[in-house]
Amino acid sequence: MNFEWFVSKRLINAKDYKSSISAPIIKIAITAIAIGVVMMLVSVATGFGLQQKIRDKIAAFKGHISISNFDNNNSQISIKPIADTQEFRNRLDRVDGITEIQPVITKYGVIRTEKDFEGVVVKGVKPDYRWESFEEFLVEGNIPKYKDRSYSDEILLSQYIADRLGFKIGDKVVVYFMNNPEQERPRPTGFTLVGIFSSGFQEFDETYLIADLQQLQRINKWKKNQVGMFEIYIDDFDQLEQKGGEINANITSFLEAKTIEQSYESIFEWISLFDFNIFLIICVMILVSGINMITALLVLILERTPMIGMLKALGSENWSIRKIFLYNATYLILKGLFWGNLIGLGLLLAQKYFKIIPLNPETYYVSEAPVYLNWDYILLINLGTLLLCLAMLIIPSVIITKINPTKAIKFE
Repeated sequence: MNFEWFVSKRLINAKDYKSSISAPIIKIAITAIAIGVVMMLVSVATGFGLQQKIRDKIAAFKGHISISNFDNNNSQISIKPIADTQEFRNRLDRVDGITEIQPVITKYGVIRTEKDFEGVVVKGVKPDYRWESFEEFLVEGNIPKYKDRSYSDEILLSQYIADRLGFKIGDKVVVYFMNNPEQERPRPTGFTLVGIFSSGFQEFDETYLIADLQQLQRINKWKKNQVGMFEIYIDDFDQLEQKGGEINANITSFLEAKTIEQSYESIFEWISLFDFNIFLIICVMILVSGINMITALLVLILERTPMIGMLKALGSENWSIRKIFLYNATYLILKGLFWGNLIGLGLLLAQKYFKIIPLNPETYYVSEAPVYLNWDYILLINLGTLLLCLAMLIIPSVIITKINPTKAIKFE
């Protein structure tokens, strides 16, 4: 092995390397591998990043799994209350993997100003609501501070609605509610705007207003333990369908548990297509890199035919000579991987921290291309590219066994 490695190093560092016939082919092969790695890293990081960002945004507004009453008729509005009892909680405790259970109430309302009006879905939440996502979305003001013993008039409103109706932090927002069809006039309720958010998810930004759950209990004339629905959060999104089935099995027949994939089927079908696109890009890039390396190896073998003949005349075995060229190819592949990772990760880090590439939120549900970086897939891309390219090179290196030492030494 030491002899083979020594010869391969001499092959790589030969004085006439830069002026040899194989030099431009080798440079093209290295460039192809580098570009391929860049494309694979970018496609995986942005593809997975977009998938994760979209599902996190949906979960921020709807939870991973929602439990509602059948009488809601698939509406996102709470029509009949559900009792938040200890027995109900005990049933859900049987399901492993649940991290949070958030009771909420949703109700249609109309925000009216002197010049305009806007229909909204008012979502009532408790003081211990999962505010982490809204802290990320917050563009102005603060998160509302709710208390268990008294209701608050503080609300969160999207930047989309605030800009349309001309609201600023500290303004009074009057929302009109209709409790029942027999009610002659809608009931106005005043709120104070304390925070403005922008999720980049247009469907939610133009719809939701976040308020105190106790306010909606009061407006609906519900009891303290009556809520509209429950939003369930789980620790492993890959088990979403399984956990949805387990929750359904542990609630009464009058209730229904739906995952966000079931509620937003078209969106999740769309983002699932990213997996195929990513797989296709990886296959194409590895194939192109492998073909370029095969070309470079064949040219290198052709150029070094006299050396091959000399080594055979000195008693070297075919496999030993093949390993010399495979060592050389490994070096070239590693060089391509180095530059590909340097450029690819550099671009991804620039996008992650400086948001260079914007996206249309009406089409992609995010305002900039999200980046998901994980050492697992980075190492897998590099290791997979190296091994697959080397595997593709083993077959063309068989040509070395066909070279006749006598003719090879005379070869020019």
